[in-house]
Amino acid sequence: MEFKLPELPYAYDALEPYYDKETLEIHHTKHHAGYVKGLNSAVAKLKEARESGDFSLIKHWEKEAAFHGAGHTLHSMFWKNMRAGNEDNKAEGELLAAIEESFGSWDKFVAQFKAATTAVEGSGWGVLAMCPGKGLEIYSVENHQKVWVPGMIPVLVCDVWEHAYYLKYQNRRAEWVDNFMFLINWEEVAKRFAGESAVKGH
Repeated sequence: MEFKLPELPYAYDALEPYYDKETLEIHHTKHHAGYVKGLNSAVAKLKEARESGDFSLIKHWEKEAAFHGAGHTLHSMFWKNMRAGNEDNKAEGELLAAIEESFGSWDKFVAQFKAATTAVEGSGWGVLAMCPGKGLEIYSVENHQKVWVPGMIPVLVCDVWEHAYYLKYQNRRAEWVDNFMFLINWEEVAKRFAGESAVKGH
């Protein structure tokens, strides 16, 4: 079964003015589509290797599968993590309580998430993740799959590859991250948090 590019849950202009239509459309139809294509190619090449018994390029294709597979997975979450902007945007209920317990306060969480996401070296993601038995943690993920702890369960991701924001923000990554906070679909994040909490017994 081939992996497919998911449809967005909103129109390309739905996130204006914080996320411009042109960037969003290119990001989805070109960049995310490219990761889907790369993942399907890697999966096909790994199948060929199994069938032929020739594993001389196994390291290359495993890396390709990890890179494109992580890109596809994170982008699929990224689209759902956003909705029309609201400058009073904030988590509520159990998720807010968990954030305050893990980071000390809402403002401290926001400050750390912004700082960690802006500080990603090169291209990558800011990630809020469940740490089973430990609460919530924030990670600066390089590329799509580097600097990550196995067992962490992402509930919120912010894309800081340049293609994610460059048409509107140029090199002003911090401004993009500031405005991303207005776009977060906290209801979707809460669903992921509640689902993973239930699975992990929290």
